[in-house]
Amino acid sequence: MIKFKNVTKTYNNTVKAVNNISLEVKGGEIVGFIGPNGSGKTTTMKLLTGITNADSGKIMVNGYDIRKEPIKAKQSIGYIADSPDMFLRLKGTEFLSLMGDIYHVPLAQRKKVISDLSEKFGLTDVLSSPIMSYSHGMRQKIMVVAALMHNPPVWILDEPMTGLDPKSSYELKNMMREHAKAGNAVFFSTHVLEVAEKLCDRVIIIKKGNILYEGTLDSLESKYENKSLEEIFLELTENETVS
Repeated sequence: MIKFKNVTKTYNNTVKAVNNISLEVKGGEIVGFIGPNGSGKTTTMKLLTGITNADSGKIMVNGYDIRKEPIKAKQSIGYIADSPDMFLRLKGTEFLSLMGDIYHVPLAQRKKVISDLSEKFGLTDVLSSPIMSYSHGMRQKIMVVAALMHNPPVWILDEPMTGLDPKSSYELKNMMREHAKAGNAVFFSTHVLEVAEKLCDRVIIIKKGNILYEGTLDSLESKYENKSLEEIFLELTENETVS
Protein backbone atom coordinates (compact mmCIF):
# COMPACT_ATOMS: atom_id res chain seq x y z
CA MET A 1 0.00 0.00 0.00
CA ILE A 2 3.03 2.25 0.47
CA LYS A 3 6.04 1.95 -1.79
CA PHE A 4 9.16 4.08 -2.14
CA LYS A 5 11.55 3.30 -4.97
CA ASN A 6 14.95 5.03 -5.05
CA VAL A 7 13.63 8.24 -3.48
CA THR A 8 15.97 11.17 -2.82
CA LYS A 9 15.30 14.59 -1.31
CA THR A 10 18.03 17.22 -0.99
CA TYR A 11 17.81 20.60 0.74
CA ASN A 12 19.94 23.59 -0.29
CA ASN A 13 21.63 21.41 -2.91
CA THR A 14 23.87 19.98 -0.18
CA VAL A 15 21.95 18.14 2.56
CA LYS A 16 20.46 14.80 1.52
CA ALA A 17 17.59 14.46 3.96
CA VAL A 18 16.53 11.26 2.16
CA ASN A 19 19.18 9.38 0.20
CA ASN A 20 17.96 6.97 -2.49
CA ILE A 21 15.70 4.99 -0.15
CA SER A 22 13.37 2.15 -1.06
CA LEU A 23 10.79 0.70 1.31
CA GLU A 24 7.39 -0.97 1.33
CA VAL A 25 4.47 -1.20 3.75
CA LYS A 26 1.82 -3.79 2.84
CA GLY A 27 -1.81 -3.97 3.85
CA GLY A 28 -2.23 -5.62 7.24
CA GLU A 29 1.14 -4.38 8.52
CA ILE A 30 2.21 -1.96 11.22
CA VAL A 31 5.65 -0.68 10.34
CA GLY A 32 7.65 1.55 12.65
CA PHE A 33 10.02 4.17 11.31
CA ILE A 34 12.81 4.76 13.81
CA GLY A 35 15.76 7.10 13.89
CA PRO A 36 17.51 9.86 15.83
CA ASN A 37 16.41 13.47 15.52
CA GLY A 38 17.30 14.83 12.10
CA SER A 39 17.53 11.37 10.56
CA GLY A 40 15.00 12.02 7.78
CA LYS A 41 11.83 10.61 9.36
CA THR A 42 9.68 13.71 9.02
CA THR A 43 10.99 14.47 5.52
CA THR A 44 10.01 10.94 4.49
CA MET A 45 6.52 11.47 5.92
CA LYS A 46 6.16 14.77 4.06
CA LEU A 47 7.25 13.14 0.80
CA LEU A 48 4.78 10.32 1.36
CA THR A 49 1.87 12.72 1.93
CA GLY A 50 2.79 15.05 -0.94
CA ILE A 51 3.58 18.00 1.32
CA THR A 52 6.95 18.20 -0.40
CA ASN A 53 8.21 16.65 -3.63
CA ALA A 54 11.10 14.25 -4.09
CA ASP A 55 14.03 15.18 -6.31
CA SER A 56 13.96 11.72 -7.83
CA GLY A 57 12.37 8.32 -7.37
CA LYS A 58 8.79 7.06 -7.21
CA ILE A 59 6.26 7.05 -4.36
CA MET A 60 3.07 5.00 -4.50
CA VAL A 61 0.18 5.19 -2.01
CA ASN A 62 -2.66 2.68 -2.26
CA GLY A 63 -1.76 2.09 -5.90
CA TYR A 64 -1.57 5.79 -6.82
CA ASP A 65 1.54 7.72 -7.79
CA ILE A 66 1.73 10.67 -5.37
CA ARG A 67 2.88 12.96 -8.18
CA LYS A 68 0.68 11.75 -11.05
CA GLU A 69 -2.52 11.21 -9.06
CA PRO A 70 -2.04 13.33 -5.92
CA ILE A 71 -5.73 13.76 -5.05
CA LYS A 72 -6.51 10.03 -5.18
CA ALA A 73 -3.36 9.23 -3.24
CA LYS A 74 -4.12 11.81 -0.54
CA GLN A 75 -7.73 10.66 -0.24
CA SER A 76 -6.33 7.27 0.75
CA ILE A 77 -4.29 8.74 3.61
CA GLY A 78 -5.02 9.55 7.22
CA TYR A 79 -2.10 11.76 8.30
CA ILE A 80 -1.12 12.90 11.76
CA ALA A 81 1.67 15.47 11.53
CA ASP A 82 4.53 15.88 13.97
CA SER A 83 3.01 19.16 15.25
CA PRO A 84 -0.67 19.58 16.20
CA ASP A 85 -0.46 23.39 16.27
CA MET A 86 -2.70 24.02 13.26
CA PHE A 87 -6.06 25.73 12.65
CA LEU A 88 -5.80 27.20 16.13
CA ARG A 89 -8.47 29.88 15.59
CA LEU A 90 -11.12 27.32 14.65
CA LYS A 91 -13.32 25.68 17.21
CA GLY A 92 -12.97 21.92 17.47
CA THR A 93 -16.33 21.36 15.76
CA GLU A 94 -15.41 23.79 12.95
CA PHE A 95 -12.11 22.05 12.31
CA LEU A 96 -13.64 18.58 12.21
CA SER A 97 -16.43 19.83 9.94
CA LEU A 98 -13.80 21.27 7.61
CA MET A 99 -11.97 17.93 7.48
CA GLY A 100 -15.25 16.16 6.80
CA ASP A 101 -15.93 18.50 3.89
CA ILE A 102 -12.44 18.07 2.44
CA TYR A 103 -12.73 14.28 2.43
CA HIS A 104 -16.42 14.25 1.40
CA VAL A 105 -17.47 12.31 4.49
CA PRO A 106 -21.28 11.82 4.55
CA LEU A 107 -22.95 13.75 7.36
CA ALA A 108 -24.26 10.69 9.21
CA GLN A 109 -20.84 9.00 9.14
CA ARG A 110 -19.17 12.25 10.17
CA LYS A 111 -21.41 12.71 13.20
CA LYS A 112 -20.89 9.13 14.34
CA VAL A 113 -17.10 9.24 13.99
CA ILE A 114 -16.84 12.59 15.77
CA SER A 115 -19.12 11.40 18.57
CA ASP A 116 -17.40 8.03 19.03
CA LEU A 117 -13.80 9.24 18.83
CA SER A 118 -14.38 12.41 20.84
CA GLU A 119 -15.78 10.31 23.65
CA LYS A 120 -12.95 7.79 23.32
CA PHE A 121 -10.30 10.52 23.56
CA GLY A 122 -12.05 12.75 26.11
CA LEU A 123 -12.71 15.65 23.72
CA THR A 124 -16.50 15.97 23.94
CA ASP A 125 -16.50 18.85 26.42
CA VAL A 126 -14.00 21.00 24.50
CA LEU A 127 -15.27 20.72 20.91
CA SER A 128 -17.09 24.06 21.15
CA SER A 129 -13.87 25.85 22.22
CA PRO A 130 -11.12 27.24 19.94
CA ILE A 131 -8.24 24.82 19.39
CA MET A 132 -5.82 27.51 20.62
CA SER A 133 -7.29 26.98 24.11
CA TYR A 134 -6.43 23.26 24.06
CA SER A 135 -3.42 21.73 25.76
CA HIS A 136 -0.80 20.10 23.52
CA GLY A 137 -2.27 16.68 24.26
CA MET A 138 -5.80 17.82 23.41
CA ARG A 139 -4.58 19.28 20.11
CA GLN A 140 -2.88 16.00 19.31
CA LYS A 141 -6.07 14.09 20.00
CA ILE A 142 -8.26 16.23 17.77
CA MET A 143 -5.74 15.75 14.96
CA VAL A 144 -6.15 11.99 15.44
CA VAL A 145 -9.95 12.30 15.15
CA ALA A 146 -9.62 14.44 12.01
CA ALA A 147 -7.16 12.04 10.36
CA LEU A 148 -9.36 8.99 10.90
CA MET A 149 -12.72 10.54 10.02
CA HIS A 150 -12.82 9.19 6.45
CA ASN A 151 -11.61 5.70 7.46
CA PRO A 152 -8.54 5.83 5.20
CA PRO A 153 -6.81 2.60 4.11
CA VAL A 154 -3.36 4.07 4.82
CA TRP A 155 -2.44 5.62 8.17
CA ILE A 156 0.67 7.79 8.32
CA LEU A 157 1.52 8.96 11.81
CA ASP A 158 4.50 11.15 12.67
CA GLU A 159 5.33 10.67 16.38
CA PRO A 160 1.61 10.13 17.17
CA MET A 161 2.03 9.32 20.89
CA THR A 162 3.77 12.59 21.74
CA GLY A 163 1.73 14.51 24.29
CA LEU A 164 -0.97 11.86 24.70
CA ASP A 165 -2.02 10.77 28.17
CA PRO A 166 -1.70 7.03 28.93
CA LYS A 167 -5.37 6.26 28.26
CA SER A 168 -5.39 8.03 24.88
CA SER A 169 -2.10 6.42 23.92
CA TYR A 170 -3.56 3.02 24.79
CA GLU A 171 -6.68 3.72 22.72
CA LEU A 172 -4.65 4.85 19.70
CA LYS A 173 -2.42 1.78 19.83
CA ASN A 174 -5.49 -0.47 19.87
CA MET A 175 -6.96 1.41 16.92
CA MET A 176 -3.72 0.97 14.99
CA ARG A 177 -3.83 -2.78 15.65
CA GLU A 178 -7.47 -3.04 14.58
CA HIS A 179 -6.81 -1.00 11.45
CA ALA A 180 -4.01 -3.33 10.42
CA LYS A 181 -6.13 -6.41 11.19
CA ALA A 182 -8.70 -5.06 8.73
CA GLY A 183 -6.07 -5.27 5.99
CA ASN A 184 -4.95 -1.66 6.04
CA ALA A 185 -1.44 -0.21 6.27
CA VAL A 186 -0.06 1.65 9.29
CA PHE A 187 3.25 3.49 8.98
CA PHE A 188 4.40 5.56 11.94
CA SER A 189 7.55 7.22 13.13
CA THR A 190 8.71 7.05 16.70
CA HIS A 191 11.80 7.45 18.82
CA VAL A 192 10.33 5.31 21.62
CA LEU A 193 11.71 1.81 21.14
CA GLU A 194 9.26 0.28 23.62
CA VAL A 195 6.32 1.45 21.48
CA ALA A 196 7.88 -0.03 18.36
CA GLU A 197 8.61 -3.30 20.12
CA LYS A 198 5.00 -3.74 21.25
CA LEU A 199 3.27 -2.59 18.08
CA CYS A 200 5.31 -3.29 14.98
CA ASP A 201 5.39 -6.19 12.59
CA ARG A 202 8.56 -4.69 11.13
CA VAL A 203 10.77 -1.69 11.74
CA ILE A 204 12.83 0.52 9.46
CA ILE A 205 15.78 2.30 11.05
CA ILE A 206 17.08 5.43 9.35
CA LYS A 207 19.93 7.85 10.01
CA LYS A 208 21.11 10.81 7.92
CA GLY A 209 18.71 9.85 5.16
CA ASN A 210 19.98 6.29 4.81
CA ILE A 211 18.13 3.12 5.78
CA LEU A 212 20.33 1.13 8.15
CA TYR A 213 17.99 -1.78 8.86
CA GLU A 214 14.64 -3.15 7.72
CA GLY A 215 13.06 -6.22 9.28
CA THR A 216 11.64 -7.59 12.53
CA LEU A 217 12.97 -6.59 15.91
CA ASP A 218 13.43 -10.28 16.76
CA SER A 219 15.72 -10.68 13.76
CA LEU A 220 17.65 -7.57 14.73
CA GLU A 221 18.09 -8.73 18.34
CA SER A 222 19.32 -12.14 17.16
CA LYS A 223 22.31 -10.41 15.53
CA TYR A 224 23.36 -8.77 18.80
CA GLU A 225 23.47 -11.34 21.57
CA ASN A 226 23.13 -10.24 25.18
CA LYS A 227 22.31 -6.65 24.28
CA SER A 228 19.15 -4.69 25.00
CA LEU A 229 17.15 -3.19 22.18
CA GLU A 230 18.27 0.25 23.27
CA GLU A 231 21.94 -0.78 23.16
CA ILE A 232 21.46 -2.29 19.70
CA PHE A 233 19.80 0.87 18.41
CA LEU A 234 22.55 3.10 19.77
CA GLU A 235 25.28 0.91 18.33
CA LEU A 236 23.60 0.65 14.96
CA THR A 237 22.92 4.37 14.55
CA GLU A 238 26.31 5.36 15.95
CA ASN A 239 28.26 3.10 13.60
CA GLU A 240 25.88 3.68 10.66
CA THR A 241 26.49 0.16 9.40
CA VAL A 242 24.01 -0.56 6.65
CA SER A 243 22.39 -3.95 7.10
